[in-house]
Amino acid sequence: MDLDVFVSAHRAEWDRLDGLLRRPGRLTGAEADELITLYQRAATHLSLIQSSAPDPQLVGRLTQLVARARNAATGTRRASWRDVTRFLTHGFPAALYRTRRWWVPTAVLSTLVAVLIGWWIATHPEVQASIGAPADLRALTDPGGEYETYYSSNPAASFAAQVWTNNARAAALCLVLGAFLCVPVLWILLLNMANVGVGIGLMASAGRLDVFLGLLLPHGLLELTAVFVAAGTGLRLGWTLIDPGPRPRRTALAEEGRAALGMAIGLALVLFVSGVIEGFVTPSGLPTWARIAIGIAAELLFLAYVYVLGRRAVREGATGDLDSEERSASVPLAA
Repeated sequence: MDLDVFVSAHRAEWDRLDGLLRRPGRLTGAEADELITLYQRAATHLSLIQSSAPDPQLVGRLTQLVARARNAATGTRRASWRDVTRFLTHGFPAALYRTRRWWVPTAVLSTLVAVLIGWWIATHPEVQASIGAPADLRALTDPGGEYETYYSSNPAASFAAQVWTNNARAAALCLVLGAFLCVPVLWILLLNMANVGVGIGLMASAGRLDVFLGLLLPHGLLELTAVFVAAGTGLRLGWTLIDPGPRPRRTALAEEGRAALGMAIGLALVLFVSGVIEGFVTPSGLPTWARIAIGIAAELLFLAYVYVLGRRAVREGATGDLDSEERSASVPLAA
């Protein structure tokens, strides 16, 4: 290709495109159509030059021109507070509501596992002996022991931040690892429930289960619910890989993966609330009934958020995925 001849033949089109891009105000309909046509031609010209006569200066000029034309043709979109509000009132609650058939059973079964582990430990002294020496167990369960002082061992603000970080990491792992055929999520759940079960069992064997529940429930109701939601979402994502349903597997994974990413952001906010409760309410001097009441109130507000706001958002067409205008176009497939 003779580069000089090529440039002479098409320079007028490039200059015209540049002029349209520099024009102040809105373009007329005919000018907008012309801009699209010139943009497509310039993109073709750029491809031809790059493949046959890669002149650095010309390639740089056309690359910039094509990029500006693409932005003008497709528009640029910036995140705004309106997007945040819509996510919190539509996207996140819709995703929670749509996945409820996964995380509600996950919550019930996981709680049952924790209770059974606690019962097994509390009623079998030999199991307690395998966990630790009597002196070590007393250091955990006696008044002023580690189970009680854990929540007040650090300043409230730093403790809340630490708890939030740890729980957000666990939730994110459940969401991400769900794509590995669900197995890692089940393992993370088992470890978490075993940890809770050990506390239940040891404190019950010491006759201080009421103290343990008084410390766990204020923040634990919301915190564990967030973990169950993350685990249920991760399991759903893993099952989508196994059985994508009527959607192509790639499309199904993309849709559920984007929804899971949004879920991770929303759950970080939920875990922030539970972290604040754990840092400031759980170790406070409030009566046990008041601390538990705060935990129950937080849990009820979350469930109302899911079943009231979430149901309404789903009825309005929200799914937790990106809006249709933000997704790549899908190509119909033959049945």
